[in-house]
Amino acid sequence: MRLPTLKQLRYLCALADHQHFGQAAAGCHVSQSTLSAGILELEESLGVSLVERNNRRVFLTSLGEEVIVRARDLLVDVEDMVSLCAGAGVPFQGRMRMGVIPTVAPYLLPGLLSQIRERHPALKLFIREDLSQSLVDSLLAGELDVLLLALPFPAEQVQTMSLFEDDFLLACPAEHPLASRSTVRTADLRGESLLLLEEGHCLRDHALEACKLRDSQITVPYQATSLATIVQMVANGIGITLLPGMATAAGIADNTALCVRPFDQTNVSRQIGLMWRKKTPRHVEFRQLGELIAGLVKP
Repeated sequence: MRLPTLKQLRYLCALADHQHFGQAAAGCHVSQSTLSAGILELEESLGVSLVERNNRRVFLTSLGEEVIVRARDLLVDVEDMVSLCAGAGVPFQGRMRMGVIPTVAPYLLPGLLSQIRERHPALKLFIREDLSQSLVDSLLAGELDVLLLALPFPAEQVQTMSLFEDDFLLACPAEHPLASRSTVRTADLRGESLLLLEEGHCLRDHALEACKLRDSQITVPYQATSLATIVQMVANGIGITLLPGMATAAGIADNTALCVRPFDQTNVSRQIGLMWRKKTPRHVEFRQLGELIAGLVKP
C-alpha cells in the first residue's frame, strides 16, 4: 500500500468542506481534473472508496468521514512542525497567520502592525478578519496560528491568554433622557430600543451578558453587520447602543451628535485575549505577542 501524500489529503479535506469538486479545486488553486485525479489516486492507494459521486452532489462514505478526521489532524500537525522549524526556536521569525474579529481589528491592528514592523521586521504577519466561530474553525484546521478575539469563546484543544478588559459605553442621541446623566446603570437599559450587531457577532452576546440583560428585556429595532452602521443609525435617532471602549477611543462616534456615557458599575466590559492550539510549539512566542498587544492599550 502506498502512503497518502499531504496534497491528496488536502484535496480530500477541501472536497469535504465544499461538497463540490469545482469549488474544492478553486479553493486549492488547482484544476478540477487535478483535484479529482488526486482523490482517485488516494482511494486507489488506500484500496477503499472515500467519495460517492453523482451528477448533483458529492457524498463522503462513512469510512471517508473517518479518514477526514484523521487527515485534518495530520495536516494540523504538519503545519505546527513547519512553524517550529521556520522559527528555529527564535520568536517572531518567518510567517504568522493571525485571525482577528471585526470589532477589534480596526482599533488595534494599526498600532500593532506598526510595532511589529518596527520591532520584528523579519516577521511576516498575515491577517484574516472574520467572525469568531469561523476563525476558531480555521485555527483548529491549521489554517491560522493565533486568534485575537473576545473571550470567553467555546473551543476545544486550545489555550487562551487574557490581555485586557474593554469597557462598554452607552451611546445615545443628545435628546435621549440618558444623555443628561454623567454615568448610567445597566438597569437603565431595560425596555430601551437597543441596537446590536446581528447574530454571529460575539460582541452582541458579550454586551448583553456584561449588562445582565436578556433579549426579552430590550427591544431590538435593527441589527447591523458593523459598528459604524449602528453609530449612524443611533445618530439618526433610532434607539441607543453599546460601544466598546476601544472603538470610542479610536473616534468611532466623532463627527456625530452622539452622547457617550460610562457605566457606574464595574465589569461592564468584554475581555480581549489570544487563542492558539494547545499542541502548537509557538506558545512562548504567542505569549510575547500578547504582552506586546497589552502594552499598546495601557494608559
